[in-house]
Amino acid sequence: MEVWPMILGGFPRIKEVRHALRDLERGSRSYVDIDWWIRAASAAIIGAQETLGFRYVTDGMVDWHDIFRPFVLAWRNVSASGLLRYFDNNFFYRVPVFTDRPDPDHFVWPPRIRALSDIAEPSPLKAVLPGPTTFLLMSKNLSGLSKEDLGESIASALAMEAEAAQQAGAGAVQIDEPFLTDQEISRDDAELGVQLINVITSRLKVPAIVSLYFDVPKDEVYEALLNVKADYISLDVADAPSRALSLIARKGLGGHKAVLGVIDARRIEDDQVDKVSDWVSQATKSAGLNEVGLTTTTWFDVIPYRYSLRKAFLLSLAAERLRG
Repeated sequence: MEVWPMILGGFPRIKEVRHALRDLERGSRSYVDIDWWIRAASAAIIGAQETLGFRYVTDGMVDWHDIFRPFVLAWRNVSASGLLRYFDNNFFYRVPVFTDRPDPDHFVWPPRIRALSDIAEPSPLKAVLPGPTTFLLMSKNLSGLSKEDLGESIASALAMEAEAAQQAGAGAVQIDEPFLTDQEISRDDAELGVQLINVITSRLKVPAIVSLYFDVPKDEVYEALLNVKADYISLDVADAPSRALSLIARKGLGGHKAVLGVIDARRIEDDQVDKVSDWVSQATKSAGLNEVGLTTTTWFDVIPYRYSLRKAFLLSLAAERLRG
């Protein structure tokens, strides 16, 4: 069986980057002044992932305030408003407010990929996008458009972003849909979500990863998600192992390859590598997997930087032991 690791999303900020971004918001420094700190932090994060043998690497997204903000700033007809808690985490995001269809003024990922691809070699950089359903349902719609029409417009803007990232050299595109694990979400919203994701993935030739985290989707939502046109489906296992593994055993993966979130990204305690091996073994036997990616349960936003590096090491160690 082929086993490979990758980090799901962003890394915490080191102290110097936190201070630099705070100065930028206060107006005491320009982006040009702080760019060196962001590039240096990104290079260090990429280097750590390369050393640990990750298949796809992220640049850490240390200058992102939340998963939506870079795209809100890059699009016309949408702005950031007040803060809300991001799911049940000690982390907040500014709510996007749509007044019309999003119209990209510039792209987020292509300049980042062109600037950092040489550092990332031989592993390709992964572009990470907020899923269109999560973007839609966590925003405020003042556009006068129906939910479906605004969702299609968001998906179209994200599809252009994904295609531009691919052309710039991205080795994979990850689409994060944590809202689809909400236990109150309907099958209709899940089916709409699949349609919107497929708008993005239909433009891609590089691997597409649909990432679900913070919980395990309920059965009817997962059944709808199995129709998504993506190479990989990533499921959060470590937060609810029995439910996640039962879902895989009962429903399979619909022809998709598996990425399993086995390292807890929201707690600082060391993960037990033996448990990871057991989870992967169960998933492999029940779903007949011949390839599995190992990842974190979510981004590393809520733990200190040094613990994120420790967790990255444990992820690599788990993959190495399984390969052995």
